Amino acid sequence: MKNRILAVLATLVSASVLAAPAGTMYKDPNCGCCGEHAKHLRAAGYSIKEEGRSDMPAIKQKYGTDKAASCHTLVIGGYAVEGHVPAAAIAKLLKEKPAAKGIAVPGMPANSPGMGEYKPGTIDVVLIARDGSVKPYGRF
Repeated sequence: MKNRILAVLATLVSASVLAAPAGTMYKDPNCGCCGEHAKHLRAAGYSIKEEGRSDMPAIKQKYGTDKAASCHTLVIGGYAVEGHVPAAAIAKLLKEKPAAKGIAVPGMPANSPGMGEYKPGTIDVVLIARDGSVKPYGRF
C-alpha cells in the first residue's frame, strides 16, 4: 500500500512539472511591463523566474534575438522568447519544437500581454531561425 501511495505521488509530481514549463526572464530591473508579462505566463501555467540585468543588449546577442528585439528575453525549453509573446505561441513552440533559436514579438505592441489589454488573435509572432533570419510564425 505504501508503495502505491508513493507511486501515485511521484506521478502527480511528474505531471505537475510537465504542466508547468520553467523559464528565466532576463529584464531591465527598472521595467514594469516585463513583470506584467511574467504574470500573464504564470496565469497560463508557466513557472517564470525573473532576473534583473543591466546588460540586456548582450543577453539578446547571446540568445540570438537581437534582430527582433523587445524589452525582455525569456529562455524556456531550449528556446529564446523575445518580448511580449502570448502564452499560446510559447505553447506552440514547445510542442512543435522547430529548428530555431526562438520566437519574438518585436517592439512593444500596446495590446500584447503585459502591455495593456491583450486581445487574442491580434499579436504577430515571428520565428527566429537558427541562421538569424526572421519569418512569420503566426498571429496569437
